[in-house]
Amino acid sequence: MSTDAAIAQPLEAPAGLKIPRHLAVIMDGNGRWAQARGKQRTEGHVEGVKALRRMVDLAIRYGVQHLTVFSFSSENWRRPRDEVNFIFGLLHRFVASDLATLIRNNVRVRIIGGREGLDSALIRLIDDVQAKTAANTGMELIVAFNYGGKGELVEATRRIAKAVAAGQIAPEDITEATIESALYTDGVPDPDIIVRTSGEQRVSNFLLWQGAYSELIFVDENWPDFSEGTFLKVLETYTSRNRRFGGIETRSS
Repeated sequence: MSTDAAIAQPLEAPAGLKIPRHLAVIMDGNGRWAQARGKQRTEGHVEGVKALRRMVDLAIRYGVQHLTVFSFSSENWRRPRDEVNFIFGLLHRFVASDLATLIRNNVRVRIIGGREGLDSALIRLIDDVQAKTAANTGMELIVAFNYGGKGELVEATRRIAKAVAAGQIAPEDITEATIESALYTDGVPDPDIIVRTSGEQRVSNFLLWQGAYSELIFVDENWPDFSEGTFLKVLETYTSRNRRFGGIETRSS
C-alpha cells in the first residue's frame, strides 16, 4: 500500500475456505532473509515493510476484520542500537506514506504496547494515526509496537489493583472479563489464528492471554517472502482445523 494505491477491492475466497475474524502475525525472518542474500539486516526490514503492505491489502480484500502484527517487541531493545533506530524510522515512513491509503480503505489503526523509551515525536505520530483513523469502520489494523505479552499482563494487573485500592471493585468480583477490559486489546475478539513466519515455532511473548485458544500456524517462508499463495495456504490450514475450545468434536459430516 502507498499513497497512490487504489482502494482495495474485495475478493471472493475459494469455496469452503473459512476467513478468520481476527488474524495475528508474528512477522519473523527479515534478518535471515537478508543474510541468505548477502544483504544488510536493514534491507530485510525494508522488504518486511513491503510484505506488511501486502498483508494489509490481502486482509482487507479477503474480509478479515482485525489484523494484528507484531512489529517490535519489548525484547527487541537488546538488538544493536543502529538497527533499533532503523526500525523506528521505518515505522515513521510507513505511517507517513501509507496513512492516506489506510484512511481511503476505511482502516482503523490501533498501536498497542508500552510508551517507555519512545521519543516524543514517535509518540505524537502514534497518537496522530490513531486519532485520524478512529472513526473508520472497516478493518482494524493493530500494530504491536514496543509490545510484550508479559508486560501487558503486568500493566493490566496494576490497573485492576488501583481500582481495588480505590474501592471501585472488590477482589472477589474480578473475572476474566475484568482482565480482558484492562488489556491493550480491550474490545477486540481474541485471534482465531496466530501465524509465525521463518519456521520458528514459538509465540515469543505475543498475545499470551488473547492467544489461549488461537490456532497456531507456522510457515517456513521468511516474512519478506510472504505472498498471497502463503496467505491462502494459511487459510486452508485454518479451515482444516476443528476448533473445540475445550469441548467435544463439532465437525459436521
